[in-house]
Amino acid sequence: MRNADTPRVSSFGALWPLILITSLFFFWGMANNLNDVLIPQFKKAFSLTDLQSGLVQSAFYMGYFLLALPAGFFMRRYGYKAAVVTGLILFAAGAFLFYPAANNHQYLWFLGALFVIASGLAFLETSANPLITVLGPPEKAAFRLNLAQAFNPLGSLTGIWVGKEFILSGIEHDEASLSALSDQARQAFYASESQAVQGPYLIIGVVIIAWAILVALSKFPAAATANTHEHSGEEVSSGRAISDLFKRPHFLFGVVAQFFYVGAQVGIWSYMIRYAQSELAMPEKDAANFLFIALILFAVGRFVGTALMSRLSPVRILSTFAVINIGLCAYAATAGGLYGLYALTATSFFMSIMFPTIFATAVQGLGPLTKTGSSLLVMSIVSGAFLPPLMGLISDASHIRTSILVPALCFVIIALYGLRSPKSPVAISATTSH
Repeated sequence: MRNADTPRVSSFGALWPLILITSLFFFWGMANNLNDVLIPQFKKAFSLTDLQSGLVQSAFYMGYFLLALPAGFFMRRYGYKAAVVTGLILFAAGAFLFYPAANNHQYLWFLGALFVIASGLAFLETSANPLITVLGPPEKAAFRLNLAQAFNPLGSLTGIWVGKEFILSGIEHDEASLSALSDQARQAFYASESQAVQGPYLIIGVVIIAWAILVALSKFPAAATANTHEHSGEEVSSGRAISDLFKRPHFLFGVVAQFFYVGAQVGIWSYMIRYAQSELAMPEKDAANFLFIALILFAVGRFVGTALMSRLSPVRILSTFAVINIGLCAYAATAGGLYGLYALTATSFFMSIMFPTIFATAVQGLGPLTKTGSSLLVMSIVSGAFLPPLMGLISDASHIRTSILVPALCFVIIALYGLRSPKSPVAISATTSH
């Protein structure tokens, strides 16, 4: 029930702010999936191993992990709008840092720029979802969240398209052809590939900083600018909440399952282009098409999965999809070739419902512990910083196919979580973006 002294926000008065904030779902979807193109691009531009190129995701997801809680504290102290503006400024700053990183041909600088971008996205993701709920009538909050979420996969697809068309050059040299080049020609090639990212990221930076100015200058409802401290009698201290959560085995298993899910998703998408190149000697632009198709399957899978949940238990669907992905990953790891690539691409359809399903079922019944529990679940995405480099290490030591066994094992954990979870129906939130 709405508090009597909370002002009701009219749909008309919140329309422009709603447009501005909904666009954020598009922006961070694009930023997340551009990383999947940067991995093969930097591998080529800096002559990296698969382990070294996988550090792209390490820098990115560590930014999310380290800034998630500070972003939450900032939001509660200064309000949603201030958190959004801060996140956009950090996002733009990271994008602009790509320019000196490319000019100086420094991989570590690129990793630092990605960390700054992810820091900004931590602010945006922490604030945008709850902000959407106050930008209009409370009874329409779920509709607004679903509408905003629809823009996330559009951003992801746009990120892959931008990377394919404006970053990947299509010029690829093997070790023999690189050795045949003169030192000057070889360094010119590396510099050219490094500088290919400058234009797209400068444009992204300009758009994002313009959006920050628009948000800062636009009038938002009072609920968006006030601090969000709650004074409910049910609220508990953070220390006590964490202590109580560690006494709930099902919730802890949910955090573990979410950790392995995000690692599996990021790992598969990070190395899909490399898999196609290694298994089929496929040109990078053609390989990027499979990643594009994977994201389309991911979006379609969310609609299909949501429809199935009207008839079947969400955790039953979760465990079934996880078992299917164990098989697909095992096939991709052992068979390889074109059909292995097809299997790896198909995993995206079955991954689609995993993040929100694990999230919703893990926090179910937590009551006043829900906010703290949600924060811990969001922090579990730090697996994106560790599992892709692990896959790169395995690939360097053996073969890219063998590294796909890592996500296969991740799906085993997810399947066990689904099988051990209560089969009672639960409302699956569409506010998550992974």
